[in-house]
Amino acid sequence: MTILSYTKMLLLLPILVLCFAWPASISAEENFVQCLISNSLPSEPITPAIFVRDNSTFTSVLNSLVRNLRFNTSTTRKPFLIITALHVSHVQAAVVCGKKFSLQLKIRSGGHNYEGISYVAEVPFFILDLFNLRSIDVDIKTESAWVQVGATLGELYYEIANKSKTHGFPAGVCPTVGVGGHLSGGGYGNMMRKYGLTVDNLIDAQVVDVNGRFLDRKSMGEDLFWAISGGGGSSFAVVISYKIHLVRVPEIVTVFRVQRNLEQNATDIVFEWEQVAPSLDKDLFIRLTMDVINSTTQNGTMTVRATFLALFLGDSKRLLSITNTSFPSLGLKESDCIEQSWVQSVLFWTNFPLGTPAEALLDRRPQTLTFLKRGSDYVKTPIPKVDLERIFKRMIELEAPMLTFNPYGGRMAEIPASATPFPHRAGNLWKIQYATNWNEPGNDVSEKFVNLTRNLRRYMTPFVSKNPREAFYNYQDLDLGINHNGKASFFEGKVYGIKYFKGNFYRLVKVKTQVDPNNFFRNEQSVPTLPH
Repeated sequence: MTILSYTKMLLLLPILVLCFAWPASISAEENFVQCLISNSLPSEPITPAIFVRDNSTFTSVLNSLVRNLRFNTSTTRKPFLIITALHVSHVQAAVVCGKKFSLQLKIRSGGHNYEGISYVAEVPFFILDLFNLRSIDVDIKTESAWVQVGATLGELYYEIANKSKTHGFPAGVCPTVGVGGHLSGGGYGNMMRKYGLTVDNLIDAQVVDVNGRFLDRKSMGEDLFWAISGGGGSSFAVVISYKIHLVRVPEIVTVFRVQRNLEQNATDIVFEWEQVAPSLDKDLFIRLTMDVINSTTQNGTMTVRATFLALFLGDSKRLLSITNTSFPSLGLKESDCIEQSWVQSVLFWTNFPLGTPAEALLDRRPQTLTFLKRGSDYVKTPIPKVDLERIFKRMIELEAPMLTFNPYGGRMAEIPASATPFPHRAGNLWKIQYATNWNEPGNDVSEKFVNLTRNLRRYMTPFVSKNPREAFYNYQDLDLGINHNGKASFFEGKVYGIKYFKGNFYRLVKVKTQVDPNNFFRNEQSVPTLPH
């Protein structure tokens, strides 16, 4: 029996049967491995990059990039094979052979997908792991850099800072995130009000397409380049690297972290934040995080703590002038402000102690690993104070979920919604992230905390965008819909696709149909092809 017929048979079996390991036929696995070897270059043998289940290091390779412990259990479905590509030719072989045998390919660069989509599936699958493709070439003269998708944001920031004290890149604040998923999905960071998103600063890219061809922007065409600049790379091709535009940063930036709870007038401060955060100077980004803690003034009771975390592209004197005028209720003082280099600000935002050397950014291991659930929303009108009070009360009742508000405005409001697949531009005041972490294993525990997150998101329905209720693609959430990639693929994809991409969804579908008409690059929330 060939892998193709074996896979088709499995796809027809009930989900319960699909929980068993695959492949049962040793010859099927051997045929696939032989295909990989036959399609790799003699000068770049693929054998060292192939890990099958009986390999002693298979489990450690698989688990090394599992960033959500919900998907690292004994019952989590495992791939039958992992390819840790060491060369572009290994990627080409994986695509050619995966396509030949009609196998599900999962592409992983950093493993931070909140739903484990890059390394979990309900059908037989293999992983193409790109963490070894991590070269970074920074050219300060042209203010650009080529970065392979297996690099982390921390590694990228470190290399930029090594070349220049006055350059940076507007990407995320978690240094262990892989470049691949972050950039291709429209990643953001604390400079987005000044410079926009990662995808607003892309120059070129290199991919392996469904036919195994190695292409750059010119040879792939503008439609595909547009699609992988915010529509997610894994729906269209295997992205190998991006050429990015570096942005200017001052030699000295200023950061602060100010916390207030409900007994310290947090409600009024949050209400004022709503009015001003999206319209402040573009150089200033103030993230607002709200969580539930024990009250220090009322024993045995809970309160909501508001944390205002900021990056200002300038010195503390100018920052204080802005906040004293535009955000006086925060009561920011000079002693709250820390002046440092841009790369040091990355460490501050990651909660490293002051004085931590920049080399800490090279550590690819997260500071902590937990079980987690995430979600997202967008807000278009400020939430009235009375409703803020009700939200805080609901948070205290639920105890676990945390809310993070990331302000928009500035450059984000200036870029047209169709410029990239990422559509959430003008009209949005801020994005909400729902976050719940827990450390205790077990399905019942996970169900409890996942439901708490869903409960809070339902409660927020009156205060967020509608028709569609927008969501951020890089915060993938399977609650928004799952694609089984069958005959109803387009209609299933439309359910979540409109929320992630709004009107840009239809252009993404058109591009997908052109470049991957048989839907080889697919997953639980991939962009579908047009219905046949």
